[in-house]
Amino acid sequence: MAERQVSYAPTEELDLIRSTAREFLEDRVGIPVVRELMMSETGFDRSLWKELADLGWTGLTIDEAHGGAGYGFVELSVLLEEMGRAVTPGPFLASAVMATEAIKAAATPTQQAELLPGLASGETIATLAVWERPRGWALDDVATIAAPADSAWVLSGRKRFVLDGHLADLLIVAARLPEGEVGLFVVDAGAEGVSITQAPALDPTRRLADVVLDGVAAELLGDGPGAAGLAHALRLGLVALANEEVGGAQRCLEMSVEHAKTRYQFGRPIGSFQAIKHRCAEMLVRVEQARSAAYYAARVTDDPEELEIAAPLAAALCSEAYLWVAGENIQVHGGIGFTWEHDAHLYFKRAKASTLLFGDPRHHRRRLGDALGL
Repeated sequence: MAERQVSYAPTEELDLIRSTAREFLEDRVGIPVVRELMMSETGFDRSLWKELADLGWTGLTIDEAHGGAGYGFVELSVLLEEMGRAVTPGPFLASAVMATEAIKAAATPTQQAELLPGLASGETIATLAVWERPRGWALDDVATIAAPADSAWVLSGRKRFVLDGHLADLLIVAARLPEGEVGLFVVDAGAEGVSITQAPALDPTRRLADVVLDGVAAELLGDGPGAAGLAHALRLGLVALANEEVGGAQRCLEMSVEHAKTRYQFGRPIGSFQAIKHRCAEMLVRVEQARSAAYYAARVTDDPEELEIAAPLAAALCSEAYLWVAGENIQVHGGIGFTWEHDAHLYFKRAKASTLLFGDPRHHRRRLGDALGL
């Protein structure tokens, strides 16, 4: 491939990705479909996943040698923004972003050749299993044990908050090596000793699972400790989530403006009232601030030092902005907005759950302070 220009300046290619994604999602993943899936047992539609794979989405950032499209995070973030705008259900963030980036960052070339083609084609669904307790977002909190056994490894422990773990074919598990460092391991989700159960989740469009590992055979990713590769994958996950949150916040703004134009009180649209104008104006400011942070973070993903600062900054700012805008969207809609049946609550639940998915804003600000030496 020719050298790619890493920029958010409008290009025909980025415009095509955005327009294609929006057209497909509006046609195939409308709110009625989202509601149907969130009420189902798994929250997942295998035929929809295959369509995403056929479009090349599941392998967007995987190189062409392994069956992917060979794009970078800028292109992926445009896609994620549109998926967030549609509150798209399914394991895309877990498999096509988190697990894929962990494998790319930590696996040997041979392992990448074995694992990435299945992820690119969508035939394999994977997820990252790292966290073990509430607010335990630091790698120091990893307590799952990895013990050597002949030519392989055996894992024992419990993972919580595993994104779409109930759908996974492969688990990429963080575990403590005998010398005390953290390693990354590949585990067959259907192997003996693996128990996966869905856990209660605030956001019904995005499922979580508890995973118990009881003497499970595993393969070490890479040639040694994988903390550096895992940390990089987690930062990329923050950037991905931030861009998805921008899409959700943008849609909340659009919903509020549409309602303000069509809802009449005292013989005039409520959008003509100063209080509503101020709400919508502030929502626009918050959305644009979040967009700037998310876009910048996506642009610097190839620069580890800059990413260490940009990722937690985007994570904190975008999650807070999305939650605030989603709440204001309910307020603008008034009484109908407070009913659980209204679409505004799909976005509010996604926004609230997203603020805790990979760490809350205070955690991200602490990481930002550490990166800046504060």
